[in-house]
Amino acid sequence: MKLRLLIVEPSEVIVEGLKAIFDGQMRFKLLEPESSALHLSDRLVTARPDVVLINPTLVDNVAHLRGGEHPVALVALVYQYVERDTLKHYDAVVDIRDGKALIVETVAQASPGEEESHRGSYELTRRETAVLVQLAQGKTNKEIADALNVSVHTVISHRKNIIHKTGIKSVAGLTVYAMLNNLIDESSLV
Repeated sequence: MKLRLLIVEPSEVIVEGLKAIFDGQMRFKLLEPESSALHLSDRLVTARPDVVLINPTLVDNVAHLRGGEHPVALVALVYQYVERDTLKHYDAVVDIRDGKALIVETVAQASPGEEESHRGSYELTRRETAVLVQLAQGKTNKEIADALNVSVHTVISHRKNIIHKTGIKSVAGLTVYAMLNNLIDESSLV
């Protein structure tokens, strides 16, 4: 079943770019985009999207978007500075500078339906593994972003995916996980 994707973004150029990315993807059905969050609560009820890809500067409180009968994943679309505290209320973060494949995968993995279909599948992607190794070596999100040449928001998204897939929330626990899976050895730890 295709994931119903609603894009909420005022910039026509960005919306058209996102439509071009998701249009060719078999697992998504694009809904008519919204340019503001003014009537978004009503639209969530009528359109019943699985995932909302939204510019976080358009809403002050995302909690009111989660109250409906139909579970919806909220993915922040970032292309300017957004407070870290704001982003933690989203299921995932997509940076506009991320590559096409990463954007698609991040949005797909954020979906409640995808979560159920991937339950039991704890395989980390190559990029998530790279983030995990750097994390286990004691590096900060900024240091990881610089080392992997990605944005800090992308690192945060990868960390959320790692936590989701492994069920481990602490850095110490993730370090042990990395060691047990032969991703690092004791000599590479600080």
